[in-house]
Amino acid sequence: MGQPVVHFEILGKDPKKLQGFYGDLFGWHIDASNPMNYGIVDTHGEGGIGGGIGPAQGPNQVTFYVQVDDPQAYLNKIEAAGGKTIMPVTVIPDMVTLAMFADPEGNIVGLVKE
Repeated sequence: MGQPVVHFEILGKDPKKLQGFYGDLFGWHIDASNPMNYGIVDTHGEGGIGGGIGPAQGPNQVTFYVQVDDPQAYLNKIEAAGGKTIMPVTVIPDMVTLAMFADPEGNIVGLVKE
């Protein structure tokens, strides 16, 4: 069985503006009431995935996240296949364990631990 895409992320220099833009445009509920001002997106759509809209630490980007059982094992496979680790396995306590990589063309994709 394949690994599912479980989260999307839109990052920019003005996250409040982006949150308003996407929320108004698509009818998404976006809750940014947290210290990071990271907007958790509930699309209220059947069959869709949730996501987040927040501040960019570097260039603006849109990323999707794939759920895996062992992010480090996947980073090892990715590097062996010509990809590059962008963010090593990182634990955000009580939230998520994630990592990010660039594919051979430079597209950034995230990994999320099951």
